[in-house]
Parts: sequence; structure tokens; C-alpha cells
Amino acid sequence: MKCQKCGADNANTHVKTIINGEFREYDLCSECARKLGYTNAFADFGSDFSGLLGSFFTNVLPARTQATRCEFCGSTYPEIAKTGRVGCAHCYEVFADRLYPSIRRMHGNTTHCGKNSGRQEAKETKPAEMTKEEKIADMKRQLDEAVRKQNFERAAELRDSIKEMEG
Repeated sequence: MKCQKCGADNANTHVKTIINGEFREYDLCSECARKLGYTNAFADFGSDFSGLLGSFFTNVLPARTQATRCEFCGSTYPEIAKTGRVGCAHCYEVFADRLYPSIRRMHGNTTHCGKNSGRQEAKETKPAEMTKEEKIADMKRQLDEAVRKQNFERAAELRDSIKEMEG
């Protein structure tokens, strides 16, 4: 693996940081690590002391991760699961296999079926409003389809809605 700072030498130092609750990790060559102030301060004490000290920090920093990251925002699925917030719209595609079962459990559906936002983009892509007559004609078509499929509960709902709109 190459150094993530210079990209020239092989990385031999793995750095993990938590700053303001944000976890980051990267690999550096010894020269870049030294320039950034990462030195092996415990080399003189031998491997026993560094192993002992390392055992104190094993629960503080997460293990080195090879998790898939979103190429747009850098989020990982464990971060999304921990915070409950998706990093960007592309995360839904990157982590679809893991996100959609949770979304389906929470909301009962994975497609939007509520109101659209009032943003300008939504208004531009929305088709023209149907007239009352067009709505009634569409509902009558749905009623015929429901009767044909013998879905009489749906047919009754549609019949009542048509009567209400016509009345």
C-alpha cells in the first residue's frame, strides 16, 4: 500500500484519529509520518511496554476498516447506522442492499407516496394537474379494472369516491 500523503513510498504507519467525534484513518510512509509528528515514542521501552499501552486503547479506536465508502461523501454504512443519517443521495444506491430492508421495516414501503416538496425542481417535473372530469374518468377506468380482477373492496371505494366527486 502506498502512502496516502506523498503517494511515492510504501506506507508503514497507520494513523487513526478522532477529532470532534469524527473518525478518520490513513496510511503514511515513515518520512511523512515523521513530518506530521507521528513518531514511535515507545521504541526505547521495548515491545512489551508498547503492547501493554496498546491494550488500553483497543476499546477507544475502532478496528481498521475496509468498509465500502460512498464515493461522493465518504460515508460508510457503519457511520450511517450509528448516526441514523445518510450522507448524501448517492448513499441510497451505494448501500441499497443494507438500507432498503431497514427503510421497509420502518416505513412499510421503499417508494415515496406522500406529498412532494414545494421546491422549484419538483414543480417543473410534475405533470399538469388533471381536471375533475379527467380524475373521474381515470377513477372509472380503475373501477372497471377492479371489477374485472374481482377486487370488490377497491371497487366499492372507487364507486363511493366517484359519487362524491360527481355529487
